[in-house]
Amino acid sequence: MKRELCASEVAPAAAALFAWGANSYGQLGLGHKEDVLLPQQLNDFCKPMGVRRITGGGGHSAIVTDGGGLFVCGLNKDGQLGLGHTEDVLYFTPCKSLLGCPIQQVACGWDFTIILTENGQVLSCGSNSFGQLGVPHGPRRCVVPQAIELLREKVVCIAAGLRHALAATVNGIMFQWGTGLASSGRRLCPGQPLPLFLTAKEPSRVTDAGEVYVWGSNKHGQLVTEAAFLPMPQKIEAHCFQNEKVTAVWSGWTHLVAQTGLLWLRA
Repeated sequence: MKRELCASEVAPAAAALFAWGANSYGQLGLGHKEDVLLPQQLNDFCKPMGVRRITGGGGHSAIVTDGGGLFVCGLNKDGQLGLGHTEDVLYFTPCKSLLGCPIQQVACGWDFTIILTENGQVLSCGSNSFGQLGVPHGPRRCVVPQAIELLREKVVCIAAGLRHALAATVNGIMFQWGTGLASSGRRLCPGQPLPLFLTAKEPSRVTDAGEVYVWGSNKHGQLVTEAAFLPMPQKIEAHCFQNEKVTAVWSGWTHLVAQTGLLWLRA
């Protein structure tokens, strides 16, 4: 008699990668620049390598594989793909300059990319018009990932906004650089001095407190306050998270998502 397999004995389905939506620069990695209305599979990309992380910027996309490889595609006019040139790329292409340097995480801004290696070093490439590369005396753009030398502590997490970036160190200290939020701050908070980290073109310390703080534009109420702009970090009170400890936070252009030990909350 043939024995039936239980759920735990069934081999897991092979991973697959799908893409859809705007594709003006080839950011879907499908080999063309036509918009895609339904999810379309990127054939064979996940074989034999698995995908660890996926992220996207204004017109470019990046994938980190299980082995720490970095693949990029899409808009590249400022060298944000880190491939050594400024031509758009229609397929996910390995960043060869980082071969042998395992990548942990990638964060894509509007026209730049921030890269975190597995040993805690942060690299950047793309436009530096607003100091978003964290290299204050560097060129206006960089087409190959370069180290942000002023981040001397080991970094464990990175994030990128429109024209600014952040990094959290192993010691719980947050750094920010890039002046993308400065113009909004001056317009919405006239006469009020802005903190250094909103106007810095090199990593500037924000806070080392162990709570959830938010700052910047609040056009859509994403900062849980009635103010139009917060120039300084403001704590989100614990009751907003049902007094649960927040374990992770993600930020979109106009919204936030926080994960507690029990559930997900949106703002």
